[in-house]
Amino acid sequence: MTSLLLLAAVGRATGEPATPLRPGEEVLKRYLAAAGSQRAALRDVSMQVDIQADIPSLKKSGRLTALRHISKVGKVTYEVLSFMGDNMIKKDVIARYMTAEVKSSSNGDAEAIAINTHNYRFRYRGAYGDGDWRLHLFELKPRRKRAGLFEGWLWVEDRTGLPVRESGRFVTTPSVFLKRVEFVRDYEIRDGLALPSSIASDIVTRVVGLARINIRFHGISFNGARGEQHSQTAALFR
Repeated sequence: MTSLLLLAAVGRATGEPATPLRPGEEVLKRYLAAAGSQRAALRDVSMQVDIQADIPSLKKSGRLTALRHISKVGKVTYEVLSFMGDNMIKKDVIARYMTAEVKSSSNGDAEAIAINTHNYRFRYRGAYGDGDWRLHLFELKPRRKRAGLFEGWLWVEDRTGLPVRESGRFVTTPSVFLKRVEFVRDYEIRDGLALPSSIASDIVTRVVGLARINIRFHGISFNGARGEQHSQTAALFR
């Protein structure tokens, strides 16, 4: 008992916790701090997207190229550049997917679906790799059933606390035309930001059954004053 009291007294005197942090707790703190800055940074940006979609059972496919814009308030819009393939893919798969994202972003409440402790329970599952590339894995459980939240996994880079991969299944679908959505979302860490790299989704629709969508992101550009700020930040990482 005496030793426990002494340990507690030392902790109070030094301002340090008397007990060690749980595994992954420091990593989670870094991630939550980085995530807030990340969401703010990825506003007022534009990027090219290549969307490849397939309906395996019907042997139909299509490919759409578009410019994806995210406004200063987080609203997503698309500017279609070209499409090749079956018109059913364009209308019943890709268009519905983009419409669901646009509608979701128009709600204007990014915090409602943010990956944070208010929306999710985090369970640390271990570290992988070593040296300059060490990743930490968290299991995510949403605290409520809300569109945009998912049950799955989060990979976090050790040094920056930035996400490398998110994967799982949405607890509810963003559209009545979609029955189930599973996804793997990858990021590329560049200039102190986690930039979207690709999304692979398996979607069960009410119209055509299983559809697969693969999205690649290219040429992300930061608009206005933020573009100048990002250029200055990027110079620090060269």
